[in-house]
Amino acid sequence: MLGFSGTREWVYPQSIRGKFMTLRRFTFAGLHVLLFVAPWIYVSGNPLLRIDIPGRTVFLGGAIFTAADTIFLLMVLLFLAFSLFFFTAIFGRVWCGYACPQTVFLESWIRPIELWIEGDRLTRQRRDRGGMNFDRAWRKAAKWGLFAAVSFLLGMAFVSLFSGARELWTGGASRLSYTFVGIIAAAWFWDFTWFREQFCNYLCPYARFQSALADDESLIITYDEPRGEPREKGKAAATEGRCIDCNKCVAVCPQGIDIRDGFQLECIQCARCIDACTSVMEPLNHPTLVAYGSVAETEGRVVRLWRGRTFVYAGLLATIAASTALLAANRIPFEATVNRAPGSLYSVDENGLVRNTYLLNVKNNDPDLESVSYVVTIDGIEGAELLTQEFTLGPTESRIVPLVVRAPRAADMPRSVPLEVRIGSESGELVIHTTFASGDDLGEGS
Repeated sequence: MLGFSGTREWVYPQSIRGKFMTLRRFTFAGLHVLLFVAPWIYVSGNPLLRIDIPGRTVFLGGAIFTAADTIFLLMVLLFLAFSLFFFTAIFGRVWCGYACPQTVFLESWIRPIELWIEGDRLTRQRRDRGGMNFDRAWRKAAKWGLFAAVSFLLGMAFVSLFSGARELWTGGASRLSYTFVGIIAAAWFWDFTWFREQFCNYLCPYARFQSALADDESLIITYDEPRGEPREKGKAAATEGRCIDCNKCVAVCPQGIDIRDGFQLECIQCARCIDACTSVMEPLNHPTLVAYGSVAETEGRVVRLWRGRTFVYAGLLATIAASTALLAANRIPFEATVNRAPGSLYSVDENGLVRNTYLLNVKNNDPDLESVSYVVTIDGIEGAELLTQEFTLGPTESRIVPLVVRAPRAADMPRSVPLEVRIGSESGELVIHTTFASGDDLGEGS
């Protein structure tokens, strides 16, 4: 690996099969469905998943969330953060080994391409040590060409979450969207061709603060040192179930570490070493020496799933989930603002009524109803009259509606009077607070 004062030491992970590799493929498939399929699915005419940054709108599961729903963004971020704390405290770095995009794309795309074009670990090492020749050159060119294609595909998929899959893949997106595709593709290509495990070791902060989230009872990958040592090649070690020093657990590691040296920050808990050791020990009728465990388990202590920190994290998660559900149940699926008409403070009609003119901006965020009717009323000024009309909006439609409020001038009326504007529909009511200029002490107005 690349140290701050060293040179790049390439890691050649050997291909391996096993039950954990099969399990990982299921989680990898989940991320691929989310990334490649979800942006193409539409619910009630809206994307299943899309983050429209210019429009400040998020489409999720058919629902529409706007800047007025920022509280939901906060709740989601808090839930994800404490979920990370909770699952790390119990399962260690399960995210890194099973769901991190870095791991998923390397294992799903890059390593199969390398295996197909350049061969397995020993063959790749032999070719790279042999210097540049035609055979190595065309294989590198073919491999990098496919890496570039995968990088472009991932760049398009990521930007589809923001610009819309249909628009992006048909050439209808903005120039800025395709610029971001190029930037993301270039970043992935650099990662696939050179950076790789260094991202986990030097850039990703998770390994650094994991020690604060985990404890002796958190799940890690352990080596059964009492049974495995002393290592010895040959029939005696195989008979006794000790480590035969085949080095296969090191050969398959994508981080280039030796799990027999104990827990290391570079370990991403991908379980490749477990499958490797299992493939060696099972034919010898012995259990694997490398397995999921914990420090407490290796020391003979009882491992508790529920302990102080996991109770706290679970309580916080339950509180956040309940609060989000309560907010969602009481959410009104439209937003509205009331602003005074430009250049108009107030006027006085011929009959002596003071007139204020406002502009009401309403946006319908309910994707399930073809049309929603809205009724506007006012409250706060005795004898006030509202001049407007009922209006109807379709899904995601917005409209600016003029509101005229007229009220008789009273001797004790202050210069600025609080006014409530109520916008109601079958899905709920919003109350907007504004002020009514009475014209007191300002002359007769205009």
